[in-house]
Amino acid sequence: MGGHFARTVEIEPCESIVICDFFWPDPAEFPSLAQTTTDGVRKAAALDLNLSRLPLVRFGDILAERGGRLQTDPANTGAANVWSKVPLITLTFWIVKILATTVGETGGDALSMTLDLGYLVSTLIFLGFFVVTLTAQVASRRYHPLFYWLVVVATTTLGTTTSDYMDRTLGLGYIKSSITLFAGVIVVLVAWHFVSGRIEFQNVVSRTDESFYWLTILVANTLGTALGDFTASDTGLGFERGAMVFAVLIAVVAALNFFTRVPKSILFWAAYVLTRPLGATLGDTLTKSREEGGLEFGRITSTLVMAGAIVIIVAFTSWRERRAEAAA
Repeated sequence: MGGHFARTVEIEPCESIVICDFFWPDPAEFPSLAQTTTDGVRKAAALDLNLSRLPLVRFGDILAERGGRLQTDPANTGAANVWSKVPLITLTFWIVKILATTVGETGGDALSMTLDLGYLVSTLIFLGFFVVTLTAQVASRRYHPLFYWLVVVATTTLGTTTSDYMDRTLGLGYIKSSITLFAGVIVVLVAWHFVSGRIEFQNVVSRTDESFYWLTILVANTLGTALGDFTASDTGLGFERGAMVFAVLIAVVAALNFFTRVPKSILFWAAYVLTRPLGATLGDTLTKSREEGGLEFGRITSTLVMAGAIVIIVAFTSWRERRAEAAA
């Protein structure tokens, strides 16, 4: 049957965090719950702990309360930084992620094409932006929406100009670039699993996991740009039909998530790769000429509108979560 546990973890010299009693099914009786909690268990845990949010929890993990975020890696309970530094994976997450990839496509093209800085100079500029935002994200001790989504936008803009540089300046073309970058994503994920014994997407706590997390995102977003350009241009589908292709593929991944036992981490990173070309083709649809199948909106205008939408959604979501925590 199930059981309860209660422990106290010293996080800082002047802070003691009490871990509340938490019911957990016996893994021998409920083997499927030994790895992943169901929605019902997560909701019960959130209610018992007076938290509005819970990350995915594995059997034997330790739960510590602090501002609605939890640490769930027992190996890190004695460390100062024990809080997951990424948001929960919800529908809002994917909406903002697609908007961020669209910003990356239109913003990258705005610098390299509209402002005529070229792919190399634009890549260097966005590399600097990526380094600055990533430094702020890594330095933070918990999930911070502003820092997190700035890094995501930085990876999409850097990925756009890097992919264009590989495709056009180096002359690799979309097919060779896509194959090379796909192999790069696989190498990073395999190395991540080899080093840490797992591939995370929700409970990113340690510096090692965070480093691999952002490296995977950077390579995946670069791959997504090449895939989007290949689908829209080389296959002759155009931008709108190319976006439909990736929307269907994302729906397939979602179905696998709900109806199969494929590992969640694999499905997450598959969806992450696929949402990048979806955002890229949407960005191209907004900005390309009508002769090329686009709507011919300005790159800078499209970038500002999409960025504004991200700010509004993230700000509203953060406000709603703070309000829920205050009411708990």
